[in-house]
Amino acid sequence: MLVTENKWEQLNHNEQSVIRLIKSDPFISQQELAGKLELSRPSVANLISGLVKKGYIRGKAYILNEENPVICIGGANVDRKFYINGEVKFATSNPVHSTQNAGGVARNIGENLGRLGKEVILVTAGGSDAEWTFIEQASSPYMNVDYVAKFTKEATGSYTAVLDRSGELVIALADMDIYEQITPDILKNLAPQMSQAACLMVDLNCPKEALNYLIEFSRNQSIPVVFVAVSAPKMERLPEDLNGLTWLITNRDETEAYFSIELKSNDQWRQAVEKWLSHGVENVVITNGAKGVMIGNDSEGIYHIPAIELEEIVDVTGAGDAFSSAIIYAWLDGKSLPDSAKAGIANAAKTLQSPFTVRQNLSSDQLFKDMEELS
Repeated sequence: MLVTENKWEQLNHNEQSVIRLIKSDPFISQQELAGKLELSRPSVANLISGLVKKGYIRGKAYILNEENPVICIGGANVDRKFYINGEVKFATSNPVHSTQNAGGVARNIGENLGRLGKEVILVTAGGSDAEWTFIEQASSPYMNVDYVAKFTKEATGSYTAVLDRSGELVIALADMDIYEQITPDILKNLAPQMSQAACLMVDLNCPKEALNYLIEFSRNQSIPVVFVAVSAPKMERLPEDLNGLTWLITNRDETEAYFSIELKSNDQWRQAVEKWLSHGVENVVITNGAKGVMIGNDSEGIYHIPAIELEEIVDVTGAGDAFSSAIIYAWLDGKSLPDSAKAGIANAAKTLQSPFTVRQNLSSDQLFKDMEELS
């Protein structure tokens, strides 16, 4: 399983410790390694990924004993945010200050889940450029990025947001053409990994043919699949046959666009959840900003969970991804629909109060504390 030890001087202390522990127990789990090394599990996963790349680990024994990963498929891009210092003035120059972070719906959800302690594999398309290097360095501590498809003639995706001084979005510019390269042929090569997944999390930046392939794959392999909507125009990418879709996480605007309806009352909101369920979706969430969320399935029923009132919002970017990731985390942990929704709302609220797209203090223990604090 391991190469000889004559090259150990090239490794740091943690890498050497990982090798010694795996050599003594090839079936040791990453959680056990994390406990023995006093590191987080995502940090251990990153160490192991590096050792595989360097050729120090080449066997699969311990990997087969790992918790099944969440595979996040979709967008991973550079997020650039420009904060207008004063009142917004159109058709002229506005003084701003700016930040740059790794973003993208699938990547953001992956980082949230990684910080929460889940094993995560990111599947996306990236360019062979400095932007992708930036994303990879920011992402690899929280997820496995070994399965990303690289393209030399395509630019890595980017999302540019202009925010007013209250943190509300003024305009956003999305260069996402590269995600059209996430094709069924690329996904077919990942079938062995996907067949071992705890679930597939897929955002609607993926082209329609990829979404059709993934929902069919999930049906055939009995692997749960979660679709996360990204915008009203991209709702047309949903497969015509939604039977077997485990979760759909969407907002009011996206649902209105898909069904060509208006949701002006709670009754209409609830009926929209019922409409999704009648189309074959097993679990549905429709968010509605400050009005909270409506969540439901056929066995537990439909619940309205109110939003948390916040005195201050620092930045809205990433809050939706924080919500989706906590829903997925709580559901995988066996929580009820209302508790899953409350986890999502708590994580979104704390992210709204953070300047970061993915808040830096997130952990499973912290999320539990946040749920108690905000309840």
